[in-house]
Amino acid sequence: MVDAALRALTIREVRDEEAEALGRLMVAVYAGLEGFPTPEEQPAYYQMLARIADFREKPQARVLVAVEEGGALLGGVVYFGDMAAYGSGGSATRETKASGIRLLGVDPARRSLGVGRALTQACIDLAKASGNTQVILHTTQAMRTAWGLYERMGFARSEDLDFLQQGFPVFGFRLPLDADSRKEL
Repeated sequence: MVDAALRALTIREVRDEEAEALGRLMVAVYAGLEGFPTPEEQPAYYQMLARIADFREKPQARVLVAVEEGGALLGGVVYFGDMAAYGSGGSATRETKASGIRLLGVDPARRSLGVGRALTQACIDLAKASGNTQVILHTTQAMRTAWGLYERMGFARSEDLDFLQQGFPVFGFRLPLDADSRKEL
């Protein structure tokens, strides 16, 4: 089942006509995370999620989507080729020769099919092609499934990137892109 789903999966940049649907998907994904701040607790964050396609306007940023054959939207992520545009708290925006991944979300009905891994790998591939030496991302305790995926893909905790978002702990991760320090994907 997983292999067939991945064969029918395409990762590409979001299209204008998909922007609103992607925003609704992201809001639903994040609002459904147990232990994650609610839309009432962090309305600006959810407004950003609803307008995720706007990240395309930032320098060297790309909004990628996973779609299945027939065009159904399965998930999305924002890739940053330059950390200066990353827009998180903490020190990440000062990192150089680094790419960033933010706001990965997968339709809950499509989890465990490899969609999150495929989106993450697409970002890693873009980072390699750009010549950057590392990929940075953030996650939370409420995102344990994603946390585990990132660790299996070779990302390691990087406490120097941690920060609080309105009192909510956010944890930094790094993936070095030199072959000697990466796990086999």
